[in-house]
Amino acid sequence: MSTSAERVLRDGSVVRLRPLRYDDPLAQRLVEEVQQEYVVRYGGRDAAPVDPADFLPPEGLFLVAEVDGEPAGCGAWRAYPRGGVEIKRVYVVPGFRRRGVAQVVMAELEATAARAGHRSVVLNTGDKQPEAVELYRALGYTSVPGYGVYACSPDAVFLGKDLALPDEDEEQSWAS
Repeated sequence: MSTSAERVLRDGSVVRLRPLRYDDPLAQRLVEEVQQEYVVRYGGRDAAPVDPADFLPPEGLFLVAEVDGEPAGCGAWRAYPRGGVEIKRVYVVPGFRRRGVAQVVMAELEATAARAGHRSVVLNTGDKQPEAVELYRALGYTSVPGYGVYACSPDAVFLGKDLALPDEDEEQSWAS
């Protein structure tokens, strides 16, 4: 089973992805940064309930992206009641934005979820994060019904897509 993966970003630099527990200090630092982003954009923190155990393999995964040993971003998935997964906490540190980190994180989240046997993914973001909405739509996400604490929020954007079946020759998932 793999413990890390490396991918090349658009600028040629290498991003290393590695799984961490959601309650790891580095993971918590990045989660706090994303929460502060929500405070700036929406006036408050994300109110959706999160249990760190939700992100433990095989029912979930939290990934940290590092470039040159520096934390560059993160993202996670957790099993979702309808037989798929929910993507959470996709975040890129400001100094690493517009380099392809989010695309790499999303691709790995989708691939690991598919290898863990999941066939669909949902996520929610907000209309004050147009760059996130643009990214997700470019990755093939389309509108889905609202869910969770923001189901009726006029600012919430709910997206989802079906996952591709994994290639039998692909590396084993961190979440399996």
